[in-house]
Amino acid sequence: MGMTRLDAVRLTQDLIRRPSVTPADAGAMDVLQSQLETLGFACRRMRFGEIENLYARWGTARPNLCFAGHTDVVPVGDAGAWSRDAFAAEIVDDILIGRGAVDMKSALAAFAAAASAALSRGEVSGSLSFLITGDEEGVALDGTKKVVEALMAEGEAVDHCVVGEPTSAETFGDMIKIGRRGSINAEIVVEGRQGHVAYPHRAANPAPVLVRILAALDAHVLDEGYSGFQPSNLEITTIDIGNAATTVIPAIARARINIRFNPAHTGAGLAAWIEGVAQDQAQDFDGTVRVTPAISGEAFLTPPGDFTDVVAAAVRDVAGRDPELSTTGGTSDARFIRALCPVVELGLVGKTMHAVDERAPVSEIYDLQAVYERLIARYFARFGG
Repeated sequence: MGMTRLDAVRLTQDLIRRPSVTPADAGAMDVLQSQLETLGFACRRMRFGEIENLYARWGTARPNLCFAGHTDVVPVGDAGAWSRDAFAAEIVDDILIGRGAVDMKSALAAFAAAASAALSRGEVSGSLSFLITGDEEGVALDGTKKVVEALMAEGEAVDHCVVGEPTSAETFGDMIKIGRRGSINAEIVVEGRQGHVAYPHRAANPAPVLVRILAALDAHVLDEGYSGFQPSNLEITTIDIGNAATTVIPAIARARINIRFNPAHTGAGLAAWIEGVAQDQAQDFDGTVRVTPAISGEAFLTPPGDFTDVVAAAVRDVAGRDPELSTTGGTSDARFIRALCPVVELGLVGKTMHAVDERAPVSEIYDLQAVYERLIARYFARFGG
């Protein structure tokens, strides 16, 4: 049959020209959906709150190989610092410049183009699907998390997933992510009683209590690492008292911490530990201590095996190197998808993501398409019916 063959770079440009800064969609989802519909995908828009999401599927049989990604981008920042308009998607010396060029409109386009090639060659003995959100760079409450919950409630079968985040570190294809550390933030508020520094017995100073709590948290070794993961780390990100007076004992002292943790821990376990340390250090204090934790993601690992072998082999086919199987970096929507199926992340070199003049070589966008094509072919050869 005469299938449409998509051009990955042209589609990347079309997507970049939609200024979809979270939570705005600016028509980006329509651009992607119309291309997928020309390929025969059944597309469902899943809107939650003000966020546009898309689940698209070609075929009804299993296995279902899913590609996940996001159309939203971070703000431009200082537009005057860019050498080109951030949303013009200009190609200068064979390099595509624009917000989203790396993170991650190019990956959306590359996988769509790879799907069009695989379908035209009849390589899909099962289903291909796209799980696309407009809420990855934001609070991520109305995006992939809600879509995954809805698909699970319906019993939608997804067998494996590839997330198109920019995972390469220095050169294209040098790294794929097979897991991610979890992340928990906690605000610690110590409330005492304001007073005059010369009359401390009439006041209750929250500052020393907060200092003791932070020192105890910071001194604790969370772990020495976990198979495939670096050690968990706790960072104190802010300490705020805001007391402009030199003779006043303050009433309130606040701090925030973040812990990036490996699978040796759970978010709930760490939240309980922080709470315990805080109360322990404030035992004789004539005031209150309040800990407010926010778990943004649990740690996960997709153990090396048949699926990671397929992904690594596809990279080797095109880039001629064995990618490192890594768990480094921040969080991604893979943390939600892992509830649905095994997940790996594979994409461009991430060096310019979120930066001024975010850019990707045109050749590497086509290379990524080629890797995704090989991945689809190898996947159905290995897992297909």
